[in-house]
Amino acid sequence: MPVPGRACPPGVLPVVASLVRLLAVALGLLAMLGSARAAPEKCPRMVAGAKPLRLAALDPPRGIGLLRFAEATGEVRLTFLGHASFLIESPAGVTIVTDYSDYIGTPVLPRVVTMNHAHDTHYTDHPDPRIAYVLRGWNPGGGPAHHELTLDDVWIRNVPTNIRNGAGTEYDGNSMFVFEVAGVCIAHLGHLHHLLTPEHLEVLGRIDVVLAPVDGSYTLDLDGMVETLKAINAPVVIPMHYFSRWGLDRFLARLGKERQVEEAASPTVTFSRQTLPKVPTLLVLPGR
Repeated sequence: MPVPGRACPPGVLPVVASLVRLLAVALGLLAMLGSARAAPEKCPRMVAGAKPLRLAALDPPRGIGLLRFAEATGEVRLTFLGHASFLIESPAGVTIVTDYSDYIGTPVLPRVVTMNHAHDTHYTDHPDPRIAYVLRGWNPGGGPAHHELTLDDVWIRNVPTNIRNGAGTEYDGNSMFVFEVAGVCIAHLGHLHHLLTPEHLEVLGRIDVVLAPVDGSYTLDLDGMVETLKAINAPVVIPMHYFSRWGLDRFLARLGKERQVEEAASPTVTFSRQTLPKVPTLLVLPGR
């Protein structure tokens, strides 16, 4: 310890300064890691201890090593059931139906269903009691719904949005649901009524396939939906929630100026990280 009235020995001050800098860096890293834990995860999810993908550009800095990318295998199978309902099947056999209701039948008993309540064609008050997980996009008790669920090779979460309610707004009344399966991030926009904020887009993360309502009246207007899909910038857009071929063609004429339009013969399509299209694609699936 320095004695009052005497100078510090040569070399002590630089050492002390270096220690102070190292302490500041350590505290900063701890603060960053704390913020990362507090923030909601987004696609593609990062998982502690999972086997990493062989992508050098995505490797975390040496010396941290706490978060690694989960390895993606297999293909996700997607079937358009009609209206706003899709059957999602994972390589491990997890089955999910979106906007599950009494209006659209399902070919299998799903393990998970998601629902929104803008209209009764998007939810039911009496889901099959054999369904293991019923995820409502609204909170019956008020406030935003919060879902985050991992089942085998599937990760599911919701992003709350607002809906029109008569002449007013029901805040957090519905949700967009995000599914990560086989390394593919799928976003179902639900009954979206408004443009997405930068915060919405940040929480969504990287989206590979977006399921978009394109009626242009009951949900977001056509200009707003086109703007939203440009902001999400997913490689694949699949339209849903349209009521006539005229309505679908009106949407295709707008977004099709910037995307390759493909019309599938089957309502079922499969995706993997390796088979996602290199050219932005607008994929039309026939409803069942």
